[in-house]
Amino acid sequence: MAFSANLRHAFVSAFLAAIVVLPIFTLHLERAGARTIIVPEWRTLLWGCLAVFVVQLLRPLFMQRLSLPSLPQLAPRQHNGLLLAALMIAVIWPFFAGRNAVDIATLAMIYVMLGLGLNVVVGFAGLLDLGFVGFYAVGAYTFALLYHWAGWSFWQALPLAGAMSAFFGFILGFPVLRLRGDYLAIVTLGFGEIIRLLLVNLTDWTGGPDGISGLPKPSVLGLEMARNPSTEGGTTFHQFFGLDFNSMHMVIFLYLMALLLALVTLFISNRLIRMPIGRAWEALREDEIACRSLGLSPMKIKLSAFTLGAMFAGFGGAFFAARQGIVNPESFTFIESALILAIVVLGGMGSQLGVILAAILLTVLPELAREFSEYRMLIFGLVMIVMMIWRPQGLLPMKRHHVEVPA
Repeated sequence: MAFSANLRHAFVSAFLAAIVVLPIFTLHLERAGARTIIVPEWRTLLWGCLAVFVVQLLRPLFMQRLSLPSLPQLAPRQHNGLLLAALMIAVIWPFFAGRNAVDIATLAMIYVMLGLGLNVVVGFAGLLDLGFVGFYAVGAYTFALLYHWAGWSFWQALPLAGAMSAFFGFILGFPVLRLRGDYLAIVTLGFGEIIRLLLVNLTDWTGGPDGISGLPKPSVLGLEMARNPSTEGGTTFHQFFGLDFNSMHMVIFLYLMALLLALVTLFISNRLIRMPIGRAWEALREDEIACRSLGLSPMKIKLSAFTLGAMFAGFGGAFFAARQGIVNPESFTFIESALILAIVVLGGMGSQLGVILAAILLTVLPELAREFSEYRMLIFGLVMIVMMIWRPQGLLPMKRHHVEVPA
């Protein structure tokens, strides 16, 4: 009976795969003179269906023999030593790596910040947010507008970028106080799209689809890391220290700055989860009715989660704008929210180490497989499906602190 059920399930899965694969990978449009003809590639369809059939047929056998890896138990001193060694490697590594590798690592640190920020909302508080990219955009455009209209530097605008994103998170919290689950996701999705459309249509302020360009890079204690100073009589970084100009200095500095911001985000979120507000987030995530019965206010808990998570996104957005030198609405589409949410889910909701690992993997792997860029989203979706089947709790699931009482 079990084999017949598996066989039937494998046939149904292969049939559904054929429906999905047929219009996308099997039927190709080609020009033949003035006409457009359809050229089918049935081998692709057959191999895809066969792969799905075999995997679904053998999946119960794999599930029985599959043992999920677990992290070794380390003493507190060993754990701290391992973290210190990893931090030292992360700091020293860019001085020996190539420019492209350091650029990718800088982008990974930005997604680590965003993943840890969304982890506060989704992982700790259990609030499904599909519009997190809106806060990311607010932080980026806050710095861009302050520079464009008031001439503020990055360091002057950074605190206000985080505060403005936190304010938007606080404002968003009020309409969703009574919502949960799918309804909350729809409202937050709408919020992210509203922000993007406002950036596109407020052309007098935001530059519309073209965005705002010419944003300055962060300085080092007031010293510009450029070949020549932007103001007459100014001093650049390499002139002050008597060094030859090297564009790699700015690349390394941006990486170290992104690493520092990611560490600050990790430190703050790690402390928050151990405080009463962190316990309140967990209580809200597990059962809102029980949370209310304990005398906690779900309204204040939700507002705090949205506000703090948005603040981290604002910091990441400001740094992203400074690194790129330009911001436009195309950088803040829904796919960014989906990617950040995937980082949290794949890493393990509530697991900070898992979020960091997932952010690095989802940033580095697409760069290593650029020859498969045409199938990037297909591979991404396949990885998500595999993770939901074999590891639904994430790569490194969250571990609760507990005390065992000896018998």
